[in-house]
Amino acid sequence: MELLNDMALFVEVVKARGFRHAAEAVGIPNSTVSRRISSLEKAIGLRLLHRTTRRIELTEAGQIYFERCKRIVDEARLAHEQLGELLAQPSGMLRASLPVDFANTYLAPLIAEFARLYPGISFDFDLTPRVVDLVAEPFDVAIRMGTQPDSNLIARQLANLRCHLYASPHYLQQRGEPMRPADLATHDCIAFRSGKAHVWMLHSGNESMEIAVGGRFQLNSVGLIRRLATLDQGIAVLPSEIVTDDVAQGRLRQVLPAWEGPATPVYAMTETRLLPAKTQRFIEFLQERLSVHNPSVAAE
Repeated sequence: MELLNDMALFVEVVKARGFRHAAEAVGIPNSTVSRRISSLEKAIGLRLLHRTTRRIELTEAGQIYFERCKRIVDEARLAHEQLGELLAQPSGMLRASLPVDFANTYLAPLIAEFARLYPGISFDFDLTPRVVDLVAEPFDVAIRMGTQPDSNLIARQLANLRCHLYASPHYLQQRGEPMRPADLATHDCIAFRSGKAHVWMLHSGNESMEIAVGGRFQLNSVGLIRRLATLDQGIAVLPSEIVTDDVAQGRLRQVLPAWEGPATPVYAMTETRLLPAKTQRFIEFLQERLSVHNPSVAAE
């Protein structure tokens, strides 16, 4: 790499027709330029320049070397320019693992908007519940919901989704509407399968409490929990973004509006911080769009 840098410096010296002008062009001392060119000649074993007090001239070897070096330097500059163009208008195949329910109900319109912004990008999405291996499998990024275990992966938080309690109007008509968190003990609650599936942590302002709940369903699919709630099977704690359409269409109604469940974080997981432009733009786009509803994340 040091040799390549000296080759580029040699090209600058020849183009500037002297050490002083080359030093001014690259922003290093004149003595440094002279020393590095001398070191380059020593490494090659041939004199490249005839030096006089007033100017420099290429030797025969120097002329041959300059022509080769100039092509190499020009190719390197072109490579950087092309990468800059890729950054401005990324292209290629973006391979991403997405959470099934969140992607179908919330990310889909954002993905469509992103696709319109970057017509050079193609998409290969994997919507399965499994946690893909970003090291062994050819994925650029994985979008994951919930607290993530410690790992060597790079996690960028996209959002922190607020969760509220919802039930169908028909269920509430049949069973009555809970007026306080303790009333949940007498209701069917659809629980997300976890270590404490039948204990809900709720908070209202600075007040928080644990509520023991019961019900016939516990599962690990947010989408199925939402669907069962619309089918009058009980009360569920769900991210507001997931149920926007159901609330608007009257299929679900918020209950105990002063109370919330724990927020659900959303992360973009990658194997490395050095990302191709297509992946970086995708993550930045989701951060920008999702943070509209999550100002605390936008400020991080």
